[in-house]
Amino acid sequence: MLSSLMNLLRACWQPCADRHLRRRGGGGGSDSVGCQDGLLWYKDHGHHINGEFSMAVVQANNLLEDQSQLESGPLSLLESGPYGTFVGIYDGHGGPETSRFICDNLFQHLKVFATEEKAMSVNVIKKAFQATEEGFLSIVTKQWPMNPQIAAVGSCCLVAVICNGKLYVANLGDSRAVLGRLVRSTGEVLPIQLSSEHNVSIQSVRQEMQSMHPDDSQIVVLKHNVWRVKGLIQISRSIGDVYLKKPEFNREPLYTKFRLREPFSKPILSSEPAVSVHELDPNDQFLIFASDGLWEHLSSQDAVDIVHKHPHSGSARRLVKAAMQEAAKKREMRYSDLKKIDRGVRRHFHDDTTVIVVFLGSSRGERSPVLSVRGGGVKVYAKSGLNTAPS
Repeated sequence: MLSSLMNLLRACWQPCADRHLRRRGGGGGSDSVGCQDGLLWYKDHGHHINGEFSMAVVQANNLLEDQSQLESGPLSLLESGPYGTFVGIYDGHGGPETSRFICDNLFQHLKVFATEEKAMSVNVIKKAFQATEEGFLSIVTKQWPMNPQIAAVGSCCLVAVICNGKLYVANLGDSRAVLGRLVRSTGEVLPIQLSSEHNVSIQSVRQEMQSMHPDDSQIVVLKHNVWRVKGLIQISRSIGDVYLKKPEFNREPLYTKFRLREPFSKPILSSEPAVSVHELDPNDQFLIFASDGLWEHLSSQDAVDIVHKHPHSGSARRLVKAAMQEAAKKREMRYSDLKKIDRGVRRHFHDDTTVIVVFLGSSRGERSPVLSVRGGGVKVYAKSGLNTAPS
């Protein structure tokens, strides 16, 4: 009797334990949750509603400041609502708090607003960004007395939604989305950049900042041969970075290096994403989403060629490795030696780098599988059916 009871309890406990392990990103390196190779995490292959995908993340900072996710299935809280694939790349700076907050909240906000509108739209995406910005501002306000430096933490935010044959791309900061489009007459695949980068190293972005702040001759300055907003930060749009948006947080006890000498009356940085909509074409083969750690070392053409000329499986890891090889070459060292350098010190050679490659296959429009994956193996959840995605 006792042995029968123990067997029953063991049978009930095992699936729960396995499920817990999957959610925590464990499982002994199984590709269902991704694999770890030193500071590199990768998931070489998986399926989403619109085809296949590949993910990879390599850490350089002491704490990983890049966060990322891929969600496939319901894009609202209703079974009758829109279905599709959501991709997010969140490149943090000053710490991991903002990028983690975005990863925990932006997609959930998008589902709420898509439920209200019963459809996916540019407005839904913009509302999700705004709600995420306001949510993080609330966190900063609460934590300011104990942790004032959180006001100087922020994140770039690149989001894509594939739904009903359309691709929505929304961006703040300098991550990049690139489409690989087949030219049938030649067989080559051309890169089409789908996101605009908000980095003041680009002349048009400097001009935009100057036109928005005509009374401030120092809105963008050249410091140590690098263009920076107020001499502090290279990007002009972000989530977080509250110290450059709300003057009440640009004061003591914030570190002196972040405090501006002159008060400001309107936000210096913007949290308004640039959003574009693209009708997907049969010649559209794949999409590459990556933080600037990749694009610092690879051109869009280089990245598209690497994906096009190799099998789908391992595409993201292949791109990360190519970028790391370039980073090593710039320092006249071997990639194998670069891999031995530990986090923190590694930041002197390259940035945290996140890549998600999404292939556009014949499964467009199907309603399975339901999937939730976070880069770095934080959470993987995959089930068949429509009601199993975490809310």
